[in-house]
Amino acid sequence: ELLRIIEKNFVKFGYSPLETSPMQLSSIIGNTLSEDEENPMSDVYTFSDDGVDVSLRYDLSQGFLNFYKKNYMNLPNPIKRYEIGTVFRREKPGSSRYKSFDQCDVDVIGNFEAKQANADLCSIIGSIFEEFLKNSEFVINISNRKIVQGLMNQLKIVDQKQKQKVLRAIDKLDKPGFGIKGVEDLLKKERVDQSGAITKGANLNANQSSQIIDFLKIKDIKELKQKIDNPLASEGIKEVEELFEVLSYGKYRDQVKFNSSIVRGMDMYTGNVIETNLKFEVKNSKGKVIDPGAVCSGGEYLITKFKGDSFRGTGVSIGIDRLVFCLSQKKNIKFEEKKPVLVCVIDKKYLENYYEIL
Repeated sequence: ELLRIIEKNFVKFGYSPLETSPMQLSSIIGNTLSEDEENPMSDVYTFSDDGVDVSLRYDLSQGFLNFYKKNYMNLPNPIKRYEIGTVFRREKPGSSRYKSFDQCDVDVIGNFEAKQANADLCSIIGSIFEEFLKNSEFVINISNRKIVQGLMNQLKIVDQKQKQKVLRAIDKLDKPGFGIKGVEDLLKKERVDQSGAITKGANLNANQSSQIIDFLKIKDIKELKQKIDNPLASEGIKEVEELFEVLSYGKYRDQVKFNSSIVRGMDMYTGNVIETNLKFEVKNSKGKVIDPGAVCSGGEYLITKFKGDSFRGTGVSIGIDRLVFCLSQKKNIKFEEKKPVLVCVIDKKYLENYYEIL
């Protein structure tokens, strides 16, 4: 039923379906998916096929980008597509993480007005989620990558690997067992978790880490403008304000909130970023209340250059398995279930009559 609702809304907002292969050449996936510096492809299922490395898809985005690069001359500009399919990740199952799960993606690629496209994505999320939740039960959080990039420039954080670690540390703020203290440890030398495992940090000094922690506590865009004085950050703040302006013309402005801690962990994002969180209690199989994490996330990204033209993309992805896990705990959600009609063959000589009934 959820898949029906999601697909119906994708179509309603003008997106067309596309199916891509669940297998891809490993050489075109990239090498910035995992946090393991020694083996950046450690989260990807890879095997050798006649001497060529082939991987099961990590997400639905890469297949769409490959399709676009091959066919962009014959496609609309921009192109709006949706895809629903299974992705595969070499993760340790648990805490609502899976080795394979279904994603529902919607993206627009090409030349487009960013504030319009991102407002469109927020409206799609609102339109889908309001069909089975109250407005008070979910929130669409947004921010802009340029803001935190500008802050890092202001703090003289210039090393690319260090910047990457800062972004991934911030992205873990709402993850189970982290919080402000966990992020602060990852911004400094290292973090030691409950099992004793050590994760190397970004190695920032005390002033740099404290200013980033102060930044994460800001939830108001006006306050942010007063505290950060950097051209790139100012550009990001302006883009957020423009997005809110376009949202004010529609019906989902109040569902969208600014949250400075939303940065998205992957390196592909360049501008506005989006994360949708649930605001009701969710428990694991042992009955313990947990934070299931975001159920619909995404943002803006830069693709490549075609004959001098820079093509951008923006999109969001709904993790359907995680969403179903959370919604199954709500008592007030009712879906109409269609059950089969059974025609019983009591006497074989009346078989023709049974088929008439059928």
